[in-house]
Amino acid sequence: MTGMATEQKIRVLVAKPGLDGHDRGAKVIARALRDAGMEVIYTGLRQTPEMVVNAALQEDVDVIGLSILSGAHNAIVPRVTELLKQNKMDDVLLLVGGIIPDQDVVGLKKSGVAAVFQPGTAMDEIVKFIRENVDKTRSQVLGVRSKSEKNLA
Repeated sequence: MTGMATEQKIRVLVAKPGLDGHDRGAKVIARALRDAGMEVIYTGLRQTPEMVVNAALQEDVDVIGLSILSGAHNAIVPRVTELLKQNKMDDVLLLVGGIIPDQDVVGLKKSGVAAVFQPGTAMDEIVKFIRENVDKTRSQVLGVRSKSEKNLA
C-alpha cells in the first residue's frame, strides 16, 4: 500500500483516580473505545493525578478519560489540569465521566475539561466527540485543516 496515507490511531488513557474502587464503567468505556478502533491504555484503580499524567506522558496519548464516581472530581481534576499545564500537554483532550452533579460541570470545563459525560451517555456520542476533537487538535498542532474543515471550505 505505498502512497496511501495511514491515519494515526487515537490513543486514549482511561484512569480511575482517587479512592473509588468501582471500575466497571471505566472498563466498559475502554472496551467501547477499543472497539471503535482507538488504542486504549487502562491504568487501573486508585491512581493519583501524578500517576495519571505521568502515564499519559509516557504513552503519548491524545486523550485522558477520568472516571470518577467518588465525588472527588473537584479536588482531582484541577490537580490533573495543573500537571498537564506543567508538562506542556496542552494538546491532550481531558474528559471526565461518572457521577458529576450538573452544578459542577461548568467549573470542570473552566478548569480545562473538554467534556463531561454523565451516566446514560451513549457510547457513540463519546466516540464521536473524541474523534472530532482529536482531529481538530491534531490539525491545529500540524497547522493543517481537518477533514471536516475541508468539507466546509
